[in-house]
Order: sequence, then C-alpha cells, then structure tokens
Amino acid sequence: MLTVKVKICGITNYEDAMAAVDMGADLLGFNFVPESPRYLTTERAVDIISRLPGFVDIAGVFVNATAAKIHDVMTRCLLDWVQLHGDESVEFCDSFLRMNIKTIKAFRVKGPEDITRAEAYRTDAVLFDAFDPGRYGGTGTAFDWSIVGHSLNRVFLAGGIRPENAAKAVQLGVYGIDVCSGIESSPGKKDPRKMQALFDNIREFRR
Repeated sequence: MLTVKVKICGITNYEDAMAAVDMGADLLGFNFVPESPRYLTTERAVDIISRLPGFVDIAGVFVNATAAKIHDVMTRCLLDWVQLHGDESVEFCDSFLRMNIKTIKAFRVKGPEDITRAEAYRTDAVLFDAFDPGRYGGTGTAFDWSIVGHSLNRVFLAGGIRPENAAKAVQLGVYGIDVCSGIESSPGKKDPRKMQALFDNIREFRR
C-alpha cells in the first residue's frame, strides 16, 4: 500500500518550512502568484530552499504564468514540481513533458464534470481544490470529496483540509493531500500546534 504524500503549501519562511519537514512533510509548496497573500519573490524562495534538506521535494505554484517565467523560477529555485493552478491548457502543460520536472495541474471543482475534465491532462498528478470565483486557491473551503473516486489520475486533494478532517481525506485513497490555510494562524504563517495535530491525526495511515 502506497504511503499518502503530504504537501504543505504556502510556505513563506524558513522556520515553517523546517517545522513541516521535521513533522514529516514530503513536499513543500512555494507560491509565486503576486496576487496571493502567500506570495514569495524568487530571491526570497531561493534563500529558504537553499537551506532545506535535499530529501524534501519543492513545488512552485503558478497561476497563468508565462512559460518563460516558470522556467526562470524552476532553474533558480531547483524545483522538483511545477504546480499549474490557473487556466492552463492541455497544450501548455504538455510543453513541460520534455523537461526534467514533475507537473501538477490544479482544478477548481464545482462538480463531477471537473473531475472528468482532468483526464485530458498528461501531467504527473492533478490537484482538486474547491471552486471560488474570486480566488485560485487557499480558500479554506472544501468540496464534495466523494466525487474524487471518479478520477483516473494521480490525485492531490486540497481545499478545507484541517487537522480534524485530515484522516478522512487520507482514507479516500488519494496520492497526496495538500494543506495550506487549515494549519495557519494567519495567511502565510503556519501554526505549529495545528500542523503537529494534522500529522498526528494521519500518522496511522502513513506507516
């Protein structure tokens, strides 16, 4: 049985990054979307990433960025994953297939049709998040997780995951969970007690 991956997203400082690593995070997400309250400049991200242990994967989150911008951040930050969280087309996502980088395509889910739509993408994984008309992520709200079972892809589940419902999310059999606002004290600042509670509550499912 595969161990469920845990991605802690919206990292903005070294202390939170290392706390997540020490607690058992597999991936750390850094937000390169200027409109986001969790936005980091490339320079700031490099400063944090360069001090992290090599065994943790680093993901960069982008929303409708140009390929040139993504490639620049990939190179400077030594990203392991590129997360495309906007309205990127199948063709745009396919352009990364020739590169030594793993990709995640995110979908804001209203209903089963969005799960089905993801099957056209050939990314290494897909991420299902709650739909919000004004925001591309980090909303803290959940959708009906039961419809995820219709997906044929490797799935990261996001949206409204908190310590108290993390075990339910993990038991859906997804590839990974993506947690951001559910373990924060404020946007961009992780609450160590909430983060520890999350890992404690899913520990038995990750053996």
